[in-house]
Amino acid sequence: MLQKEWTDGSGVTHLAGDSVDVDAATLAALQAQGIVSEQAGSGGGGGKDGSEWVGPGGTEWVGPGSTKP
Repeated sequence: MLQKEWTDGSGVTHLAGDSVDVDAATLAALQAQGIVSEQAGSGGGGGKDGSEWVGPGGTEWVGPGSTKP
């Protein structure tokens, strides 16, 4: 998520608070400049708060193979 306004290489301005898709090199540059922050949960885990796995085998999984209806 952008912490500051940023204009991409195509001249498109993105506002603070926006989420944008960028390649790894651009992301690293933006992080180094303090323009982006890591979103909660992006470091792992699939729970609503990013702390626990909710996929197959997880206690909240409701897809194929789930014991929950």
